[in-house]
Amino acid sequence: MKKTVDKLFNEGILSKQELISLLECNDDVVNEFLRECAVKKRKEVYSNHVYIRGLIEISNICKNDCFYCGIRKSNKNCSRYRLNKSDILSCCETGYKLGFRTFVLQGGEDGYYTDEILIDIISSIKKEYPDCAVTLSLGERTKESYKKLYDAGADRYLLRHETANNEHYSKLHPAELTLRNRMECLRNLKEIGFQTGCGFMVGSPFQTIENIADDLLFIAEFKPHMVGIGPFIPHIDTPFKNEPAGDAELTCKILSIIRLMLPDVLLPATTALGSVEKEGREKGILCGANVVMPNLSPKNVRDKYMLYNNKLSSGAEAAESLNMLKESVKKIGYEVVVSRGDFKTKN
Repeated sequence: MKKTVDKLFNEGILSKQELISLLECNDDVVNEFLRECAVKKRKEVYSNHVYIRGLIEISNICKNDCFYCGIRKSNKNCSRYRLNKSDILSCCETGYKLGFRTFVLQGGEDGYYTDEILIDIISSIKKEYPDCAVTLSLGERTKESYKKLYDAGADRYLLRHETANNEHYSKLHPAELTLRNRMECLRNLKEIGFQTGCGFMVGSPFQTIENIADDLLFIAEFKPHMVGIGPFIPHIDTPFKNEPAGDAELTCKILSIIRLMLPDVLLPATTALGSVEKEGREKGILCGANVVMPNLSPKNVRDKYMLYNNKLSSGAEAAESLNMLKESVKKIGYEVVVSRGDFKTKN
């Protein structure tokens, strides 16, 4: 299996069967070798730098009913909220003073946020903080809508594909949501010029190792600028409430594989990883991740944006605890830097 890891390190791609074998490998020596190779490749491009993104969860109102999501429209126990322009700009002001140079506007597919409203918000952020990047994670929209948001100044867009397998996709989503449309949205975003991100949950219901291998092959072909990978965590008010959480160790292994496939990718150590295992975020960084996203949302709404049970929103996950985050990153030999943290290549 070490030869397989060597091949991945040198060529950046494996066959589906090789990926399955590597994912299933329980040899500690091989897995440690994989991690070391991923770290070496990561440091060739990004040194020991860790980029921070200020996460602003703008709304937990969503028109969709995804079976895994705690803010799905059918959840009557969800206390809904929505941030207005003033709220969002206030978060950016706080974040800028703390040292954030990227703001991530994330939310459910809330019809309140028309193109016009988002254009006003994005252009205001860019006018006030011209040295900052704006990332959006607001779900599926039309190509025309994406283009307007890009023209307003948005730099990046994260849209998890969730699974590259059509049958699996249909088991996670209601019939009106299709993998075909999700993939079209991703292609549109990249074509428009966004730094584009995809990704999936590790251990989602009905997922097989073969599914994960297909996801990795899709990512290798699509060549996104960002990849968001985190373990599935159930939410008590969803159809998947009794399903087991995804495995942190497998998640970290997948982070290493993605780093070797795409050495220059922006790869977050997600809140979900930190939620499912103590020091999960640090373990993600040690496996090749180079981005963390502390929460800049107003404190009174953080507990309401509950995509899954026991989501972390305090401690080092909170933006106001940035010094705590810097210390935890420093202890494992890395450095949080004040930067937009743009996608880059070795060249």
